[in-house]
Amino acid sequence: MKVRTMQAVDKNKPSAEWIANIRRRLPCEPEVDRVLTAKLERRSGPGYSPVPLETLVEGSRKLIAASIGDDFEISDANWLSGGASKLQMFFNLTWNAPGEGRTKTRMVLRMEPAESISETSRLSEFHAIKMLEGYIPVPPTYWVDGDGSYLPYPAIIYGFAEGVAKSTKSTSNVTGVGTYMPPEIRAPLGAQFVEHYAKLHAFDVAGADLGPIDRPSSNAEAVLWQLNHWERIWEEDGNEDIPLMRLAMAWMRKNPPECDRLSLIHGDFRTGNFLFTEDDNRITTWLDWEFAHLGDRHEDLSWTMKPVFGQYAEDGKTLLIGGLMPAPEFIARYEALSGLSIDQKKLDYYDILNSYKSIAICLGTGTRIATNGKTHQDVLTAWLAGVSYMLLDELRTQLEGVL
Repeated sequence: MKVRTMQAVDKNKPSAEWIANIRRRLPCEPEVDRVLTAKLERRSGPGYSPVPLETLVEGSRKLIAASIGDDFEISDANWLSGGASKLQMFFNLTWNAPGEGRTKTRMVLRMEPAESISETSRLSEFHAIKMLEGYIPVPPTYWVDGDGSYLPYPAIIYGFAEGVAKSTKSTSNVTGVGTYMPPEIRAPLGAQFVEHYAKLHAFDVAGADLGPIDRPSSNAEAVLWQLNHWERIWEEDGNEDIPLMRLAMAWMRKNPPECDRLSLIHGDFRTGNFLFTEDDNRITTWLDWEFAHLGDRHEDLSWTMKPVFGQYAEDGKTLLIGGLMPAPEFIARYEALSGLSIDQKKLDYYDILNSYKSIAICLGTGTRIATNGKTHQDVLTAWLAGVSYMLLDELRTQLEGVL
């Protein structure tokens, strides 16, 4: 049997033949394929260099003018912190807003760097948010530059939302990882967290205009697309041939669970990706829809329930999902509100997929873009490479539970 090795090609200068081969062997959602292929085709280009704020302002001006003409003014532009994988800019737009007349609207530009730790589609992210406006808290969407026609890289412009991503009492540096949620805010935020989650997975995707979010031909294909997506990323970006990763993928391909319902999947639904106002503990918006796709709700739920995104209660023993509530309460509330059941065996399967995904991101993509100088977050991505070995140990434990 011929075994593929991780160093068969120079992945920093992938040939057209190699790119075509991996696309053929690992077909995934067409929009995802487009984005990943574009990443490979520009990989041999220059690395990341700081993008002047003026460049983003001018690109935003061109994007907006293409939609509404020249009767507007951009002011007060500045960098916006908090984007682990994307570049973000805040600005005010004075314009004739539909239904409002002349007004000043606070907006956010969210743009890819040269290469991102999570290479995703701004078109899909934009459309996912737009679909959910008025259904759960999301920012209003305005414009999208899906292929970088106006800005240096693909970008979206949406409304600025009030709130914080973590309590001012939290000392965590990475929002959502080890974030401390004080006892007094857990109940109100937890209730909204589960309510929004249940509504998301109950959203009627069958009757929705999905835009660039592709609909699989069957529920089984939805699972296959995810396996191919993440194996492709690991093969495209990984520097090491890790037998445990091959074992995990082989097991997942042999044991795919039945998907009883296609849901709109957020892909990173957790503490740190919602904003809330501290005066009334109200979730004002859900952010970071870059992984949005159709799939099995258990994929989302497994990710949310990862211990790294939680915290322990004051007894030091009870793990709180998202730092908000114990797992049994989370599951019971979700099932009651959504009308959808949670199957532990399916959670176990997606625990393995999500560990594989995390390793592919941190040890594969993160290491490559940090080494090649392709990102504005080289310190963070280099740190994540070290975390990967703990994730591999977690994957080993998960596989021991099913093999």
